[in-house]
Amino acid sequence: MKAVETGERPTFGAWDYGVFALMLLVSTGIGLWVGLARGGQRSAEDFFTGGRRLAALPVGLSLSASFMSAVQVLGVPSEAYRYGLKFLWMCLGQLLNSVLTALLFMPVFYRLGLTSTYEYLEMRFSRAVRLCGTLQYIVATTLYTGIVIYAPALILNQVTGLDIWASLLSTGIICTFYTAVGGMKAVVWTDVFQVVVMLSGFWVVLARSVMLVGGPRQVLTLAQNHSRINMMDFNPDPRSRYTFWTFIVGGTLVWLSMYGVNQAQVQRYVACRTEKQAKLALLINQVGLFLIVSSAACCGIVMFVFYIDCDPLLLGRISAPDQYMPLLVLDIFEDLPGVPGLFLACAYSGTLSTASTSINAMAAVTVEDLIKPRLQNLAPRKLVIISKGLSLIYGSACLTVAALSSLLGGGVLQGSFTVMGVISGPLLGAFILGMFLPSCNTPGVLSGLGAGLALSLWVALGATLYPPSGQTMRVLPSSAARCVALSVNASGLLDMALLPANYSSRAPSSGMDASRPALADSFYAISYLYYGALGTLTTVLCGALISCLTGPTKRSTLAPGLLWWDLARQTASVAPKEEVAILDDNLVKGPEELPTGTKKPPGFLPTNEDHLFFLGQELEGAGSWTPCSTHDGDRDQRETNL
Repeated sequence: MKAVETGERPTFGAWDYGVFALMLLVSTGIGLWVGLARGGQRSAEDFFTGGRRLAALPVGLSLSASFMSAVQVLGVPSEAYRYGLKFLWMCLGQLLNSVLTALLFMPVFYRLGLTSTYEYLEMRFSRAVRLCGTLQYIVATTLYTGIVIYAPALILNQVTGLDIWASLLSTGIICTFYTAVGGMKAVVWTDVFQVVVMLSGFWVVLARSVMLVGGPRQVLTLAQNHSRINMMDFNPDPRSRYTFWTFIVGGTLVWLSMYGVNQAQVQRYVACRTEKQAKLALLINQVGLFLIVSSAACCGIVMFVFYIDCDPLLLGRISAPDQYMPLLVLDIFEDLPGVPGLFLACAYSGTLSTASTSINAMAAVTVEDLIKPRLQNLAPRKLVIISKGLSLIYGSACLTVAALSSLLGGGVLQGSFTVMGVISGPLLGAFILGMFLPSCNTPGVLSGLGAGLALSLWVALGATLYPPSGQTMRVLPSSAARCVALSVNASGLLDMALLPANYSSRAPSSGMDASRPALADSFYAISYLYYGALGTLTTVLCGALISCLTGPTKRSTLAPGLLWWDLARQTASVAPKEEVAILDDNLVKGPEELPTGTKKPPGFLPTNEDHLFFLGQELEGAGSWTPCSTHDGDRDQRETNL
């Protein structure tokens, strides 16, 4: 990093950019090597799910990286700085999400062998519901990914002078390139590398900061004295930005909408070799999420201690809370060239993992939901070419949104959470209605989606136009009353010059603006973690009510495998006539893993010798199920001649 005089803006140096370029180069190399190994992709199935032969470890780490974008890398430390260590309750919400996903949603998607989650909505309801979900997902993900690419570039530019367009184009083009060439395998294995980079960046910052402030005991003492160790916050007020309840109720549902039914995540765990491997991947994902979130939160607490009584936001060194972390990195590593580049790589690893995940997922739903149903006779090789082309198109679209995000000014970070929160909550409600409420019908779920989307959009827009006060959100006070200007001399020693003592402690303002509507400090002021929960609850209640009024669906008319209650009682297997091979959790295995004589499961072409035992129904043709009876002794077997 370039040395600067006190008062000037620190910048990255040649060594820092070198480390950043190395991260991009390694990511590209891994993506190309993995994606092109063994002849590349022979079908759309290979491109989008890696042939459903991926192992649990890389998939689990990829799951944990997918939504840990640079927005979180920069945002979580600043939130812990301002609200305290109670942010760690987020890890408990993530744990509950992983358990619920593994038990409730993953078995349905995995055993149906779906590539697009929205294909389920057509199987359960109608094509109109499927298209509604698909289009909502594509629009929301394009906007979200564009903002995720732009936000860190903007923040780092404001703090360090890092060129916005150079960082945008380098990360966007490289990410799009290896995703289009390598498909799912490239995305998964580059995510593994990027998780390692993210954790390394956090741990280096954490270790250096703790050393500079006097050790772990000093950190805990000062943080406790200034109310930053505040895990026991059980305030039920939904307007408090972070409490135990916002993380356990709102946080769990937010993460469930991202992991339980989100295309980007479902596409990964259904790519595992077996259902048990998919569950193991979710467990590994939870370990990864805990390490990332806890490391980021601890960085925020140590950062508070480092800047105690010298808040850089109050001093004017930065203009927004999200700029705390990059400023800290430049302050503590000014005498160590190349190390700030590791944090730069850490932040952009989050961007690459999120963007590559989103691009691959959008290409998958476009092929499965919009192209395949209309062009059913396309050769596998042509579908692969189309899939790669769509990845390029969506990558370009995300870069375009990133460029247009510059028109949003400083609201891009809040915009990224708003876009996904407003869309994901109602969609989670639609899948809950489909899997757990047999009586729900098409008018009901469409009405529920509309109502949930409208309500969550209303509160999100209201909160954006009329932001809640710091007092309402319970921002913890910080001070610049005895602020010092820090600089690092050539010998690496910290010089401190006392500033005028007119930098008083920051206390949340309690003044009321007469122009604010009455809802501004009540309904609009609820924590953003409840946006998704609000949309989910509204969708479920409205969908159930409308279904009852318009004539509930009869359970007997539903195909087997669409309700979670069916899967809770029975399992699926594929077997030849001569010998039943009970696959249970191993429904979708690689062909080389099946026992001798066992036929390939759904997703591979069956032969005339195969029978499918699935929930007591017989399949005749694509998607047509009829009961049939075959008896083996006293046991009723219902089978399908494929």
